Amino acid sequence: QEQLVESGGGLVQAGGSLNLSCAASGISFSINTMGWYRQAPGKQRELVATIRTGGITNTADSVKGRFTISRDNAKNTVYLQMNGLKPEDTAVYYCYFRAIREYWGQGTQVTVSS
Repeated sequence: QEQLVESGGGLVQAGGSLNLSCAASGISFSINTMGWYRQAPGKQRELVATIRTGGITNTADSVKGRFTISRDNAKNTVYLQMNGLKPEDTAVYYCYFRAIREYWGQGTQVTVSS
């Protein structure tokens, strides 16, 4: 069964840190792109960061310098280290994998209190 399992969300005070992880299982095709998106209440889902097989990253301007994406190909896992969190980072965070098709995680809530 193909699935993505996320972990690491939670409640943190402004200025704090969280580390999200997302592990894929049951996907037999090579995964090209891994990434993270987020969706805040009443807003559209937006890109946070992606990382391609060769390590090329694409990071949203709103999180540059604070968030770092990385991946472990052997474990089919993508990580998002989030530092300097702000209340506006509050959202449900979804991991995203693209192989022969797209895969999405179930979402993990990140709440940043002021």
